[in-house]
Amino acid sequence: MRTRDPETKRQLLLEAALAEFAEYGVAGARVDRIAKRAGVSAGLVYSFHEGKEGLFEAVYDAVVQQAVAGIPIDADDLPEYAGRLYDAGLQHPEVMRFMGWYALERGDTGVRQVVAEAMAEKVAAIEDAQRRGVVSGRMDAGRLLALILAVANMWQRQGEDVRSLASEEERRSTVVEGVRLLVTP
Repeated sequence: MRTRDPETKRQLLLEAALAEFAEYGVAGARVDRIAKRAGVSAGLVYSFHEGKEGLFEAVYDAVVQQAVAGIPIDADDLPEYAGRLYDAGLQHPEVMRFMGWYALERGDTGVRQVVAEAMAEKVAAIEDAQRRGVVSGRMDAGRLLALILAVANMWQRQGEDVRSLASEEERRSTVVEGVRLLVTP
């Protein structure tokens, strides 16, 4: 699909880069393969981003923004929020692989602004639910959010040896019930 529309090209490039980075990480990814997947010239990558590293960061920001917009937190129903996060991980395994590569490649290089803003909004929503008595106050909202995110993604981050302990339906229900136990006042 060729187009002169720069926004469409930018989106195609991000999608192609997500697939490439999910498969190879930033170190193994190649700009020429990304461009080919996107149907654009390799030079266009450098027009939009500061090389492969800049594109890697742009994909990360896009993934975070898409998750925040596509899976809004519902602090009044955190178990189902965790279930929706789990579902998204199943529907988009390339995102989970990309996030694994990002953690490996970037480690503790600091929190990107897009993530900091998203986390602050989620923590504020949980704090509000705690004040209203809808969510347990046994733990501060930040640590509670960290546990919810870990539980929601726990099955995707394990090997088949651990995943085989529960069927797909049981995995989702384990996520939802586990979070319910964490948050019920």
